Amino acid sequence: MDKKFLFLFILCALIVGAFVWQNTSPKKAVALEPLSIVFDWTPNTNHTGIYVALAEGWYKEEGIDLTILPYSEAVSPDIVVASGKADLGISSTESIVADQAAGAPVVSVAAIIAHNTSSLAVRKDSGITRASQLEGKIYGGYGAPFEEPVINTIIKTDGGKGEFKNVTLGVDALEALKSKRIDFSWIFDAWQGVQAKREGLALTTFPITDNGIPDYSTPDIITSPSTLQGKKELLKKFMRATARGYEYARTHPKESAQMLIDTAPAGSFPDTGLVFDSQEYLSPRYADQGKPWGVQTKESWHDYPAFMLKKKSVFDAAGKPVTSLDFDGLYTNELFN
Repeated sequence: MDKKFLFLFILCALIVGAFVWQNTSPKKAVALEPLSIVFDWTPNTNHTGIYVALAEGWYKEEGIDLTILPYSEAVSPDIVVASGKADLGISSTESIVADQAAGAPVVSVAAIIAHNTSSLAVRKDSGITRASQLEGKIYGGYGAPFEEPVINTIIKTDGGKGEFKNVTLGVDALEALKSKRIDFSWIFDAWQGVQAKREGLALTTFPITDNGIPDYSTPDIITSPSTLQGKKELLKKFMRATARGYEYARTHPKESAQMLIDTAPAGSFPDTGLVFDSQEYLSPRYADQGKPWGVQTKESWHDYPAFMLKKKSVFDAAGKPVTSLDFDGLYTNELFN
């Protein structure tokens, strides 16, 4: 055999052998960085984008081992995040404003739903057709300080005096409406509104932002100021994967609903049809058409918080009404950069 040919033959064999070894030898696992998020409620379609990203492995692609901490009625997600027991959480605009006023600030880093999708609801057979007719009626609420000024404003905007009876519910709002223990409640259209239709409970609703209340995004993904500074690059990776999840859910309601059902803890959804119907309602509402998911607006974080302060429904740690806040400190879009 020609020496030159032999040399080329051996060289090729070595290259092929190296390629085979590289592609068949055990691969060293890439270490994933742990990150935790605590939910604001049991799994539902507000959380779909996160479960889609989990199901598709997008967090792992970003080098993240994400842990979802279970919701607890005993401790709010804001407290868990502010204390450093979770890196991220899901909260409401009202809670984020209250946290800053009380000296335990958290920061909103993404809007899960671009606009408010909640309403005051009454039974259709009540005969109430206008918000002003809620005057003097029994409201079943959640015990939050912002509820009364919001409802008072809604009734006044429609021509009433703004007076009503306020009771804190110990049961689900729909159950209280069904049993006629209350006349009206504040419901979330994407879940309780859809659930009522599925159960044959006809409701008349008065959207919160149609009656004198500034619009705002809610719920929101939060973190603490210290976590934002200390883990910014990791949080940016989290946001890339999460945005992919919600962007997918915007255009694939059926598929994303199935991923939510399959990936959430077993038994989370006794009525899987509710998940599909809720997702159909919510998918086009995660963000405005032509706009990216999650990016927050100045109007959302100035107008409604200013309304809350004006109505004296925000208090400091001593329980005194707060008259001013740094609204720009309530949120940031920097994780989308």
